[in-house]
Amino acid sequence: MRQLAVTNALLRTHPDHYDLDDYEGGVARWCTGCGDNAILAALQRLCRDRQLPPEKTVFVSGIGCSSRFPHYMNTYGFHGLHGRPLPIAEGIKIRRPDLDVFVTTGDGDCCAIGTSHWIHALRYNPDITVVMHDNGVYGLTKNQVSPTSPRGLRTNTTPSGSPLTALNPLTVTLGVTNVSFVAQCVDWMPEVVHDIVAAAHDHQGLSFIRILQRCPEYMDGHFEPWIRDPERLLLLTHEDGLQPSPSTSSTYRNQRDHDPADLAAARVIAETTDPIPVGILYRNDDVPCYEDLRRADHRFDPEEIRAVVDEELDRFTIWPTGAAGS
Repeated sequence: MRQLAVTNALLRTHPDHYDLDDYEGGVARWCTGCGDNAILAALQRLCRDRQLPPEKTVFVSGIGCSSRFPHYMNTYGFHGLHGRPLPIAEGIKIRRPDLDVFVTTGDGDCCAIGTSHWIHALRYNPDITVVMHDNGVYGLTKNQVSPTSPRGLRTNTTPSGSPLTALNPLTVTLGVTNVSFVAQCVDWMPEVVHDIVAAAHDHQGLSFIRILQRCPEYMDGHFEPWIRDPERLLLLTHEDGLQPSPSTSSTYRNQRDHDPADLAAARVIAETTDPIPVGILYRNDDVPCYEDLRRADHRFDPEEIRAVVDEELDRFTIWPTGAAGS
């Protein structure tokens, strides 16, 4: 209790209000026109709008272009191994449920090497916000096919064109037990990106957001037909979901009223690729968070933790003859 009181006293010496530049870390080194820049701006704006203390906010990533994200946020960050950001984030949240934990991952990082962690994180439903940047290609390692690459895409690993139909992260996510929040947006709609990440952050549970993101280097022009024709985007609206502004509605008039509580309808919408559905597909606020299920009646103090660790390590200690514990 004394340590907590000291921590809170120190936190009170921090500014009462955070501006946008309080969340700006290193200078982003993504390519000009990369959709990651728009996602970064949306999440920095979210932190400012929610006044999240930087010292109580954590961004976790794996490997890939999107995973440079923690370096560009003036918060705590953990740049992990390829495909492993979710278990890292889960560990942080279980030990420190008071922190706001975000995961930024890519289509390869999440849907290839990280698939098992992705599936089980959804089932555990910790209170974290997961943003999957999906450009349909491995960009950081210079143009290899990814699980979400469209069929026929020519890359360094598929010079004759990818023979497989792309994996759909939305349908996979919506098929997992305990899924509690699923949304999709596109990076060229900044207002909608912000609104969706804000709703995801406010949700108690694992929020999974797939953001279709432009890669000007290896997927140049891939999303151009949808950018040029707003009618090829399907805006999902509802009083319990996305409520676009009048300016957004005037541009994107292809809209559908969709109740995010309707899982069956969400699964049907998730199958749609043209028009691209944008909005909150599913939300269930009644799914319990894993850290709440695992939380004991009391939090262990450092002495208790040390005693448990020492006892476990003693099992593997080779004691000198006659020494205690031999």
